[in-house]
Amino acid sequence: MIQYLSMSNEQTHPLHSTDKTIIDSLITKEKPEDLDFINLARLINRYLNFPGEIEIKNDIEKILKFWKITKNDLFSKTKIIWSKSFRPSSTNKDLVGSGFDTSN
Repeated sequence: MIQYLSMSNEQTHPLHSTDKTIIDSLITKEKPEDLDFINLARLINRYLNFPGEIEIKNDIEKILKFWKITKNDLFSKTKIIWSKSFRPSSTNKDLVGSGFDTSN
């Protein structure tokens, strides 16, 4: 008898609840600000090769469509934002895991 492995290898990301809150706030933004673009780009990177989180990945696609921007355009835009000395507020805990320097 052949046993098949479950096709359900979907995982829940440890930051799912935090990220879902951010996604929900972005999905309604008609005029995204620099921080919104940064948040979306980092979430795209976080979930790009993550097995699972289909809902978040679908929401990311909806946001891109709603904002009328491609992933490539988003990444180009965020590169420009960072190059203009953008730094997240030191009180903003939403950027955990974004790779920004938290030293004083």
